[in-house]
Amino acid sequence: MIQKMLKTISMKQNRYREIRLSTRIVSFFILVIVAASINPAVAEQAWQLKVVTDRENAIYEAGEQARFLITLTDGNTPVTEGEITYVVDDFITAYPPPSNYPKGKLKIGNETGISVTLKQPGFLRCRVSVRTANNKLIQATAAAGFSPLKIKPSLPVPDDFDEFWANQKAELAKVKMDAKLTPVKYGNETIECFDVQLACLGGAPVSGYFARPKNAKPKSLPIILWVHGAGVRSSSLGNAAKGAAAKMLSMDINAHGLPNGKPAGFYSELRSGKLNGYPFFGREDRDTIYFRGMFLRLVRAIDFLASQPEWDGRVVAVIGHSQGGGQALVAGGLDQRVTFIAAGVPAICDHSGRAIGRINGWPKLVPTESNGKPNAKILQVARYFDAVNFASRSHANAIMSVGFIDPTCPPSSCYAAYNQLSGEKQIINEPLMSHAAPAHIHKAFFEAIQKHVKQNSAPK
Repeated sequence: MIQKMLKTISMKQNRYREIRLSTRIVSFFILVIVAASINPAVAEQAWQLKVVTDRENAIYEAGEQARFLITLTDGNTPVTEGEITYVVDDFITAYPPPSNYPKGKLKIGNETGISVTLKQPGFLRCRVSVRTANNKLIQATAAAGFSPLKIKPSLPVPDDFDEFWANQKAELAKVKMDAKLTPVKYGNETIECFDVQLACLGGAPVSGYFARPKNAKPKSLPIILWVHGAGVRSSSLGNAAKGAAAKMLSMDINAHGLPNGKPAGFYSELRSGKLNGYPFFGREDRDTIYFRGMFLRLVRAIDFLASQPEWDGRVVAVIGHSQGGGQALVAGGLDQRVTFIAAGVPAICDHSGRAIGRINGWPKLVPTESNGKPNAKILQVARYFDAVNFASRSHANAIMSVGFIDPTCPPSSCYAAYNQLSGEKQIINEPLMSHAAPAHIHKAFFEAIQKHVKQNSAPK
């Protein structure tokens, strides 16, 4: 009898808890609905403004008409009343867009769109915005490419470009490598890792993490060199280990020859202090420009990797994104040992773009004068450090990614470099991607390198 009474009491308690929980859930949703009804900002969180081209790939022939299609939705419901502001440009925003590019306001409708065309190869961008009833600004961007495979370099390669870099490499060869390897622990017993420092020209050593499979046979392993995007940070032990785990001689170097594995504050202090604005250091002279040392460190890193007895003598792959993508292109043109380039949204491209009225790539190395023309002195120096010109000297196979709405490394600057590559190549077009290196592109790059390794492995 007592056990039956206890069981009845327990059941009533559980039922009471369920009722209280259900009441709380219902109350919560009532509050959300009420808040949305009295606070427009909550309701407007569901609003979404989109602009896309009328072709999924966003690619057209020069002179062909492209149409930007604009939609505004509230959840799943189309918004058909209101006004959107739009501006079409060629990525140059330092001056008002030319009158031949549309701009203005449009009433939102079921088929709101803007028609554009470009007579010469290049890209046009459409930026749209709308203000909600609560005065919240919602924005979206799309871009269209016109004959992008016909985009040419903005200026020719300097006549003494090859001579200049041959002399730089000759001077580097006189510097003893003086490799210093310090073992580093890593949680994979099949590989061994090292912190590596190599003497170099340009005011800083090569500094990186090097990893290799244990007990590899001589002349059995390809090389992969990982290079960094803009910023100030340590080399990546994870990247080095990833390559080694895939049976490669793998090295990740930081862009500045800095010590590795320091506390975050060490790098942030340099970022805001000594290395603040580093892309512009010494840009008035080709012997003092900061990129000279960065580029020579690429050659020295390959010197080290190629000196390893395990190198197969066949494959040297260089991979990076943004500034690292630009460095990968440079390595391919500067060092003929490079057989594969993986360059994501590459920077350091088309420095001289403004000389022909085209947007230049990161870091906008050449300043534009008040008359709209690039600084003449810096322009001439920049031509020796343009990844477009190095790409024209490369015979490596390549894979590249490009974001059509990327304002940092605009698509025209990426294509200017891509079109100069003479090896087997492929480009991953991302019409609605800005400056990014998403996981699927990382995956595609590494798989492309592995395929290249397999195709170039020694016959068994």
